[in-house]
Amino acid sequence: MERLNYHHLLYFWLVVREGSVTRASRTLRLSQPTVSTQIHELEAMLGEKLFERSGRMLQLTEVGRVVHGYAEDIFSLGSDLLETVRGKAGGHARRFNVGVADVVPKLIARRLLVPALRQERPPVLIVREAHAENLAAQLALRELDLLITDTPVDPRVRVRVFHHLLLESEIVLLATPRLAARLRRGFPGSLDRAPFLMPAGTTTLGRSLNGWFERNAVNPNIRGEFDDSALLKEFGAIGEGVFAMPQVIEKEIRERHGVVRVGTATGIKAQYYAVTIERRLSHPAALAISQGARQAAAP
Repeated sequence: MERLNYHHLLYFWLVVREGSVTRASRTLRLSQPTVSTQIHELEAMLGEKLFERSGRMLQLTEVGRVVHGYAEDIFSLGSDLLETVRGKAGGHARRFNVGVADVVPKLIARRLLVPALRQERPPVLIVREAHAENLAAQLALRELDLLITDTPVDPRVRVRVFHHLLLESEIVLLATPRLAARLRRGFPGSLDRAPFLMPAGTTTLGRSLNGWFERNAVNPNIRGEFDDSALLKEFGAIGEGVFAMPQVIEKEIRERHGVVRVGTATGIKAQYYAVTIERRLSHPAALAISQGARQAAAP
């Protein structure tokens, strides 16, 4: 049985990370010919070229990019293993750095993150909230272990990431009992000219709702647009308009704000992703989040 030489793979991974054989050699404190030889031996074992020259620069071949992806996963897992074991041995809780896109409702974020704190040895949870693109850059720099967002990272953001679907939910429309009673009859046509509170038009939900209005030939009276879903709910709770929320947090919203369901925005769904720079979830807290989301979604 042929076995992979992980020393060869490490040298290859470092050459890619450092950008050249010269810089990788300095990091490893080895001669350039030694590092080059290790790369050639890895290529010989795989039967494929991993680099090609473009002028004086080395560039990854298509196979090289695939191998590098696996190397990233392998050495990231190794780093996680050491940190986990050392944390246990030293009695120190490991930090778990999470970015939450500012468009993700707080109740959704809480529901997704709580399983990370319910482990036998929970980490110290460090949560950063910002625009998804800014958080994706922090993820690329390994300042974050995980990013939670409601849409895949924009491909124009030049960060190699992997998306893991955590949660999918239908969208319900909520309002005060008085307003809901008036609008339930003839729904969704009853929404035409009805007061409505919108999430920002740049958000996934905002765009989806606009498409849903068009398909159902309704033109609500938009009373306001909100970046902050918590503030939107506060206005909805005092009767300023109908508002949309994921069905998975409907119960909590109804109990907290005294609102009721008007109807369901059939055909649109909210999705929430865990975004990582590794192909597979490896951090224990990330695995707990994924498992918790699956259990919550199970019938």
